[in-house]
Amino acid sequence: QVQLVESGGGSVQAGGSLRLSCAASGYAYSMYCMGWFRQAPGKEREGVAAIYTGRGNIYYADSVKGRFTISQGNAKNTLYLQMNSLKPEDTAMYYCAAKNWCGSNWYRSNEYNDWGQGTQVTVSS
Repeated sequence: QVQLVESGGGSVQAGGSLRLSCAASGYAYSMYCMGWFRQAPGKEREGVAAIYTGRGNIYYADSVKGRFTISQGNAKNTLYLQMNSLKPEDTAMYYCAAKNWCGSNWYRSNEYNDWGQGTQVTVSS
């Protein structure tokens, strides 16, 4: 049974930093596309970043390039999202998700099979 559990959300002021974690279990983590998504109230879920753990390919949304960094833990069963220079528009529920492979469609949430419960990030101005 696949399980994804996020942690690390919280409230920070603009310009601050947070690191989100996603603990993965129940499958061969090293072979999957692992992504971070976010959803703000009244908005669609959007892809933030993804990593193809089998090859190391990394993808970012334009809105977070240069500020956010996605990475794997040494044990390969943990996914991280380091978020720096946070802005109020980054406020959202952040989700970890997984699917079989990554490509140019990494940002399409409906193609991901497994999801965590989400962790809230709030950035105040």
